Formats: sequence, C-alpha cells, structure tokens
Amino acid sequence: MATPKSDIEIAQAATLRPIVELAGDRLGIDARHLEPYGHDKAKLSFDYIDGLGDKPRGKLVLVTAITPTPAGEGKTTTTVGLGDALNRIGKNALICLREPSLGPSFGVKGGAAGGGYAQIVPMEDINLHFTGDFHAIGVANNLLAAMVDNHIYWGNGLGLDERRIAWRRVVDMNDRALRSIVNSLGGVANGFPREDGFDITVASEVMAIFCLATDLEDLKRRLGNIVVGYTRERAPVRAGDLNAQGSMATLLKDAIKPNLVQTLENNPAFVHGGPFANIAHGCNSVLATTTALGMADYVVTEAGFGADLGAEKFFDIKCRKAGLAPEAVVIVATIRALKMHGGVARDDLGEENVAAVEAGFANLGRHVENVAKFGVPAVVSVNRFTADTNAEMARLIELCDAAGVRCVEANHWAEGGAGAEDVARAVVEIVESGAANFRPLYPDDMPLEEKIRTVSREIYRADDIQVTPAVSRRLAELDETEAGAFPVCMAKTQYSFSTDPALKAAPTGFDIPIREVKLSAGAEFLVAIAGAIMTMPGLPRTPAADRIDVDGDGVVSGLF
Repeated sequence: MATPKSDIEIAQAATLRPIVELAGDRLGIDARHLEPYGHDKAKLSFDYIDGLGDKPRGKLVLVTAITPTPAGEGKTTTTVGLGDALNRIGKNALICLREPSLGPSFGVKGGAAGGGYAQIVPMEDINLHFTGDFHAIGVANNLLAAMVDNHIYWGNGLGLDERRIAWRRVVDMNDRALRSIVNSLGGVANGFPREDGFDITVASEVMAIFCLATDLEDLKRRLGNIVVGYTRERAPVRAGDLNAQGSMATLLKDAIKPNLVQTLENNPAFVHGGPFANIAHGCNSVLATTTALGMADYVVTEAGFGADLGAEKFFDIKCRKAGLAPEAVVIVATIRALKMHGGVARDDLGEENVAAVEAGFANLGRHVENVAKFGVPAVVSVNRFTADTNAEMARLIELCDAAGVRCVEANHWAEGGAGAEDVARAVVEIVESGAANFRPLYPDDMPLEEKIRTVSREIYRADDIQVTPAVSRRLAELDETEAGAFPVCMAKTQYSFSTDPALKAAPTGFDIPIREVKLSAGAEFLVAIAGAIMTMPGLPRTPAADRIDVDGDGVVSGLF
C-alpha cells in the first residue's frame, strides 16, 4: 500500500495558474488592479475595492469548530473544501481565510493553509513570510514603542508615567524569554530603564486594528486612538499625541490590501488578517470579507479555535463592528476529537468506542446551542477518518438529530471539493431557507463587567466570574468613557470552556477568573484576560522547527 502524501507534498505537486490570469478569468479583475508578489500571490488595489460600490452582497457563511484537541478537527481544511464544493455545485463562491503566524508554524500547531486535497497554495509561502503583512504589523507596533521611549528620553513633554506604560513590543515567534524584560539598560545614552515585555504579533492591537479597519483613513484614525500609557493623573496618552499614526499607517499602506491566492482546485481565495482567537479576536480582515461579499454569491470564512472563542468574537466583535449578518454556520467535528472529549487517550482513538462518542458529544452539543443564541442556523460537518466506524458515525448522527442540527459526513481531505459537496448542499439549503436572524449576544450599552459575565455564563456556562476589586474599579472607570460601549474580547485557553485546559467536554460548576483587562481603544474593544493564558506563547518541548528544512534547490520540507 502506497504511503499517503503529506500536505506539503500534495501542495508542491499542484498545478497553479498565474494569479493575474486566474483573477482575470474567474473574477474579471483587470491586471492593473493587481499587485503581484511573484507569480502566485497578489494584492488587490483600493481602486478596485472602491469600485465595488453598492453592488449586491453575497451570503456570508462562518466555519467554526468544537473545542480543539490533539486529535485534530480541520476547520481551515473544511473552509477550503466547502468553498471548492460550492463552486463545484454551481455557486459563485469565494474563501476568506486568516494568515498563519510563524509562531505555531514553527511551534506546535503547524501551518494554517488547510490539509490534504483541500488547501490554499502556495502553501510554503503562505505559512512562512507570505506577502510580509505580519512583518509590517510588527514593525508598526514597534515603531510606536520606540516613539514612546524616545518621547520620554527627550523630556517627556506629555508627562507619561513610566510606571503606567501600556504599550508592549511584539515579535511573530513563540519566545517565552521575552514575556517580561527590562529595557534601556546600559547607561544614560540608552534611556530610562523600566520593566517591559513582548507579545506575539497577532496579539498586538495593531493586528486587531488592521483586521477591523475599512480603509486607510479608518486605519489611521484607529491607530491614532491607541492608548500607549497614562500620566500620573491617570489621563490617557494616545499614539495620536505622539503623532505616530501617520508613520504607522505608512508602514501598513500595502499590507492592508487583501491578498489573493488560490486553492488546489484553482478557485480564488483571500488570505488576510490575523489568527489566535484565544488571545486576539481571531478573524480575517473586514476589508477582505466585505470585498469578497461584493464579488461572490457565497463567501466562506473561518474564525479561530472553538466556537466559544472564534465564533463568539466573530459575531460580537467583527459582525457588530462591520455590520455583517451571517446566514449559516458550519461546526466542524471529528469522531476522534469527540472520543478525546469523552475521555479516550490519543493512542486509543483507533478503537471503536460509541460510548466515548456519546460522552464527547456534550462538547459539540454545547457549541450547537451556543451558535443558536446568535440566531444563525448551523450544520455539523464531520471530517471522516478511515478508523471511524459506521456505528460511531450512526450514533453521532442520531445525537445531532436529537439536538436539532443536521450532521453531514465530509471527505474533502482526501477528495477535495468533491468530498464536501453534501456539506455545500446543506449550507445552500440553510441559506435559501432564510432562517437566519443574526443578533449579538449582548447590547452595546450593557456595562463592561456584565458583558464579560454574559459571555462567561451564556457561552462558557460558568457559574460566575471572579473579578478583583482593582479590575472591577477599572471596568467601572471605563464604563464612564466611550469604551463603555465597546464589545469584550475574551482571552483564555482554547482547550476548554473553562480556564482549566484539562477540563474537556462540557464542564460545569466553575468560575472564570479575570486577572486583567486591557483597553484596545483603536480596535474599539476591551480585552479581558482570564486564567493563566499568555499573550506570548512558548515553544513545545519538540517544536515543529526541529523537522523543517530546505534543500539546495530551495525546496521546503517539514511544514504541515
């Protein structure tokens, strides 16, 4: 029996069409509106985007998933497979994905270009430096950090309190040694020493602004509103006070244009904006999504990690801010992952265990219930593995039927779009039924602490939140400002509904401890940091970097 090809081997064997040719034939985009990055990637000009004007908008479909496990679920793979399948059944569909971060590509999670025969290509480029967007975001972030320290060095005319500097530096790599540092050591010429730290680039507020901005002017406005620190009188000091927004926007002027690539089946796809729905809002850019909606009848997008994180933030932050109204949700699951939620060890997943599927269904069932709270109908897509038995699959379908949600098998990993046609037909049926009645989970005018409590109770099913007096006072202060109307962006572990990653399935009887809140005034949301989650991840004991290599001809191996 032949050894199955790896994802990178499949991607490297693909026949890609020149991106300018593909854009012209499939999307009717003239070459003058494309800025090619080699032969296979291009950015779309603002002239073209502006020219879409008030064209009819397509239908927006979100792909989300159950709580992730080491067994794998396949959210990006499903997004690509579904987009290919919609095109196969005669629908004009576009895919909108998030850009991978180098941190997980060289760490534990791997890349984010899909898998098997449902991938976007060129896979190596997308998972590595791509078009340089993340580098531009990191440099813009760190320019602001340099300007803060430079302002203090040259007299501190704005009266920044060095104990209350809120702006941190970033790098797009998992590097735990940089979480907490002391900068400006080495004498008077280097400035005033103070405690500082790094976050991973995707956790930067600049990334969030990049993903939520609607054009360059909106980008610049939001950058100017970033709060970099406070005076001794607790008055906020913003990036605009340092005149930083213009130079930051200049660094981002090309990056903010959506990136156009293709699937293995030569269907166009936008890849733009940031991942990490555990510590960020985890959605692709508003600009890419709204552009796609003006170009296609169906737009398939994804949000990071499980529906309790990515989908909730997609609904409560991205859709609220951009005025989007999704028509359908696809919740991705696997028999293997459900068995892990049901208590089966990873090494035993190949053995039939219907009882574990039943126990693990509690996790999927909760996600189904949660999505319904936003008024958007859902379908469950199950990525079928060869070791999954008919008895396990039949029982899962029964459980989904009892929960009032349709369950559809999919095999796009092995068959590409052809393997997801049943899911595509189910999505079309939902969309054409007109059953969606999207609504956010909470209103703008709800107090911030109650917004955090509402997400924790309604989505995580916590008994309550634990808030220190200092955090409670800070929330009350922010309620008296324009931030009181902001949505909340929860930062917590992706591995459980709770803040304890060991609690699988659908735990109850826990509280959500909120250890810190951070104002993202430019992104226009509040970050609530729950439990022990870190905004700078670390590499695992054996990182993916150990096996990534390049040969003398420049051919990359080891990416997945």
